[in-house]
Amino acid sequence: MALLALTVTELLDRFASGDPTPGGGSAAALAGATAAALVTMVCRMPKTRTADPAERARLDEALAAARTPGDWLRRLVDEDSAAYDAVVAAYKRPKVTDHEKAARKRAVEAAVSVATDVPLRTAEACLAVLAAAQVAAENGNPNAASDARTAAALAWAGLKGAAENVRINLRESAQASEIRSRIESMESSAELTLGALGLAPAGPGSAGGR
Repeated sequence: MALLALTVTELLDRFASGDPTPGGGSAAALAGATAAALVTMVCRMPKTRTADPAERARLDEALAAARTPGDWLRRLVDEDSAAYDAVVAAYKRPKVTDHEKAARKRAVEAAVSVATDVPLRTAEACLAVLAAAQVAAENGNPNAASDARTAAALAWAGLKGAAENVRINLRESAQASEIRSRIESMESSAELTLGALGLAPAGPGSAGGR
């Protein structure tokens, strides 16, 4: 059964179990998907910030911008768990003969590649949702400002969680430098958006700590 087909209580219990999946990568995708849902809600409200028609146009654009990554993130909740399970299965392959060792090595490399790509896509989708959340916060119903800001915070959490899942696999990747650069660029862009919303994380090396 798909993880999002579970009740909220069942899903939380799955996260709390001793099984490695669903884990942080799925949780990151779920955070991003929840953020997209909140952005959608704020953008669909009939009232805008000041009733300016331009605000409605911007909210409609943000709604469209959040919809596709939101759909991706819902799928990525399950894809991340499947990717991790594939890595575990690859490492469990036999490695007695030279042929088995070579086949296992190829299987591990392929599985790790997917397990790196999935959270990378999660991070990219969360960044898109974060940008839409900023538009919702700046143009939406003032009474829903906290909802839009919550969406931004969740999108940031999803991006950071996904980034950590990417980084843990980079030691096995031949494209580690390129992927690390992409992640750092996304984090920097996200921190600028958070800063514009007054939500920049505080601490060394963050936009809030400069």
